[in-house]
Order: sequence, then structure tokens, then C-alpha cells
Amino acid sequence: MTTGEQPAAKAAKPRLSERLEEGLIAFLLTIMTLVTFMQVVARYVFNYSFVWALELVTFLFGGLIFLGIAYGVRVGAHIGVDALVRTLSPRTARIVGMLAAALCMVYAAIVFVGSWTYVAKMYEIGIVAQDMPIPQWVPRLVLPIGFALVFFRFGQVLLRLASGREAHLLGDEAEDALRHLSDENESAGGKR
Repeated sequence: MTTGEQPAAKAAKPRLSERLEEGLIAFLLTIMTLVTFMQVVARYVFNYSFVWALELVTFLFGGLIFLGIAYGVRVGAHIGVDALVRTLSPRTARIVGMLAAALCMVYAAIVFVGSWTYVAKMYEIGIVAQDMPIPQWVPRLVLPIGFALVFFRFGQVLLRLASGREAHLLGDEAEDALRHLSDENESAGGKR
């Protein structure tokens, strides 16, 4: 293997994990939509209702939320107020961003521990879901899993800030809007 091939091989692993994360989120959204559609058709066309549909969609929606938080960190989609940070020098802004990322990691760790304790208690008690024959702790596992992913994603952000590969904690909305406009203009120019 030549030296030029090594970075491409290393870059393939994160892409696979990112695709899996996006695929899982898309899968949850698809199943939610299908179950809801089936419930509406069954109720209004056949005058029948699936008892378990609302509970399943609620569990899937919880999964979508907690996995979506980590996804939002990865793609820089979370909203942030950076008016003060923009007035700082680039070095100071990077330090502030690193501090903010570290605080976000502390928060994610605290919520992870709390949610893990909660899921363990649900496991000990042995409560079963109301309309589905599964233990309550199973769908609630998404809480610690989601916050472990949030911790991991903010760790990645912290490393990128510390290494200088990234200058801001959150995405730059103005820069993203200009890039999107540029992409639209290029695609419109290619269609002519």
C-alpha cells in the first residue's frame, strides 16, 4: 500500500459509521411514517385500530430524537448564538469553543449516567410496555446510547478545535447559506 492510499482507507471508516447513523435515523423515520399511515388507513377505511401503533411510534420518535441530537452535532445543525464569539480574536474564539465543547461533554456525561441509572431501575422493576409485550427498559436504552453518541460527537468537535482543523463550535450559518446559494447557481447554470 502506498502512502497516498492510507488516508483514503482511514477516511472510509468514518464514512461507514456516518452512513450507518444516517441510515438508522432514516429507518426510524420511515417506520414511524409507515406505522402512522397504516393506522390512519385502518382507522378511517376499515374502522379498525392497531392498539400498539401509538406506543411504537412514540418509542421510535424517542429514538429519532436522541440519535438526531448526536447527528445534529456531527453536521453542525444545532442553532447557536455566536454574536459575542465573532467579536473575539480567532485564537480566543477557538479557546471559547473548546471550553464550550468540553462543557457539552460534561453535560452529556451527566445525562448519560442519569439515563443509565434510570434504564437499570426500569430493568430491575421489570415493567412491560402498556400496549406492546416488551420490557420498558428496551426502548429507553436509546437515552444512554444517544447521550454516549453526543459525548463522542462533542469529543470529535473538541479534537478538531484543538488541532485547528475547525474554528467554530457550531456551523457558520452565513457561510453555509452562501455555499448553498453558490451550489444552486452552479446547478442552474449546468441545466441551461
